[in-house]
Amino acid sequence: MVAVMLQGTGSDVGKSVLVAGLCRALANRGLRVRPFKPQNMSNNAAVTPQGGEIGRAQALQALACRVPLHTDMNPVLLKPQADRTSQLVVHGRVQGTLGSGNFRMGRASLLPHVLESFARLSDEADIVVVEGAGSPAEINLRAGDIANMGFARAAGVPVVLVGDIDRGGVIAALVGTRAVLDPEDAAMIRGFLINKFRGDPALFEDGYRQIEARAGWTGLGVVPWLTQAVHLPSEDAVVLERATPAASGAIRVACPILPRIANFDDLDPLKAESAVELVMVPPGQPIPGDCALIVLPGSKASLADMKAMRAQGWDIDVIAHHRRGGAILGICGGYQMLGKTLSDPHGIEGAPGAVPGLGLLDCTTVLTPRKALREVAGTAWGQPFTGFEMHMGETTGPDCARPFALLDGARPDGAISPDGRVVGSYVHGALASTGLRAALLDRLGARSDGHDHAARVDAALDAIARTLEQHVDIDALLAIAHQGA
Repeated sequence: MVAVMLQGTGSDVGKSVLVAGLCRALANRGLRVRPFKPQNMSNNAAVTPQGGEIGRAQALQALACRVPLHTDMNPVLLKPQADRTSQLVVHGRVQGTLGSGNFRMGRASLLPHVLESFARLSDEADIVVVEGAGSPAEINLRAGDIANMGFARAAGVPVVLVGDIDRGGVIAALVGTRAVLDPEDAAMIRGFLINKFRGDPALFEDGYRQIEARAGWTGLGVVPWLTQAVHLPSEDAVVLERATPAASGAIRVACPILPRIANFDDLDPLKAESAVELVMVPPGQPIPGDCALIVLPGSKASLADMKAMRAQGWDIDVIAHHRRGGAILGICGGYQMLGKTLSDPHGIEGAPGAVPGLGLLDCTTVLTPRKALREVAGTAWGQPFTGFEMHMGETTGPDCARPFALLDGARPDGAISPDGRVVGSYVHGALASTGLRAALLDRLGARSDGHDHAARVDAALDAIARTLEQHVDIDALLAIAHQGA
């Protein structure tokens, strides 16, 4: 077993992107590389060829390794569907829920599944690059941990700790982590990385040496701000909370940020179009009245998010937009919200119940225990596309007789309103297909620049890998990985 684990001083320090970049750099060196995250918590997920689901970051990291997705890359996935409850996915399949009451005990029981997956990946790889979750400094969560030091010690995987200098206090974050860790946990850390540095690294030389002296760890490099990371899909909704500069485009596309928004990377290909200004609308703000298209995104809790949309007044904005002649696209949970009602008779998302939808499509949705998980290929608006389904629920009604797409040759998907301006689909990732995206923009009176979204992501991974080769001592990192062998 040759492996190295990147843990962080906190959430959102850039672990996912660094693991992806290192996976590509090592793959470019001719190594057989596999990504691994023992436990992930995210509503952005991807479907594997085996019909399971894993975190979106591990799907990107598999792409970086140039290997197919596999559920072993993320054996435990928690998908928050309420403030204190998460859907539990083990080896790609739903296994119930974990709540605040049973979180620690339930999580600890999953360690054997995690180690099984890690062993299988190790058998087929020259090196496994592991990503931690959150921070090992959260010592209040140490009991039963399988995401950070609990896994590292059980599997004997050495750790490199990542600090984010952009948020400030990186010296205290790294040295402070060393101070609060149990000595046996701290002994697993063999080095550190500074991430998201802007400016001249020479200005941080003294701070870098102070960390080495005070923590007793070897510095492996200072990683500059990775500008190409903007072209990669984001896993955590925390990125939606940051203000971003407004882009100029021929048309404006608006998407409300729902409390349980999921797979919002569906919009990345649209955001990359020069003709599009994508506006992610935060709570408390109205949906712009001058947008050409409103996208209702995926949701981990469709009924709760429909209630939230009504509480925000966004339902009024959407209906007014349609009355003015605007277009609306609903994806997965957003598609369900476009219908007349959403019902949950089995209590899948919480207490059994039903809520009225927007009523812009003549259809109804009933949530069902069986989860649809499959890769698909299809045709819509005369254009081929690929994507995946990942949903609980069946949608039926008269407007489904006008499907958005035909999948896998003949199976209908989605619905279109009689006026053609309201479209719903269960397929994630379809807008990454160049022709379909161009057809959508054409209907909105705009012209696509025709970029290949997959090629853009792949080029970004190569660019990040080159940067890491320049600024990280990858040979030293490989030597650390062999310490666990």
